[in-house]
Amino acid sequence: MRKKESTNFENEQFLFQVCELNSAIAMISGRWKSQIVYSISKGNDRFHLIQQELPNISETVLARQLKELETHAILVKQKIPNTIPLGVQYVLTNKGLDLVPILEHLCDWGKLYADGKEISTCSIS
Repeated sequence: MRKKESTNFENEQFLFQVCELNSAIAMISGRWKSQIVYSISKGNDRFHLIQQELPNISETVLARQLKELETHAILVKQKIPNTIPLGVQYVLTNKGLDLVPILEHLCDWGKLYADGKEISTCSIS
C-alpha cells in the first residue's frame, strides 16, 4: 500500500487515468496471480489444490494473492455446504473467465519473445 501523499501514489493514479491498461496490469500484477487464475480455471478451486499446483508459493502469499484477486472481483470465495470443517472454493467471476484467454495469449507472446530463453512449455497454455 502506498501512502496517498507519496509521489509514487500520485504517479500511479495519473497513469490509471491516462490508460486503462495500467489499471488492468495493476489488478493482475504479482508474481503468482496469473498462475492462480489459470489454476482455478483448470479446476483447482480449493486452497490446497492451488498449493499443490504451485508448490513454491507460501501459504501466506497464496492467501494474500487470493484476497487481492477477490478484491478486484476476478474471483469469489464460496462456502461449500455440508463440509466439516467448513470448506471454501474459489470460483472465477465473468471478469476472471474473460482474463484466461488474455493470459493464454500473453503466454504465447512470452514463448516467442522471452529474452532469448528457450521455452518449451508454459503453465498457461
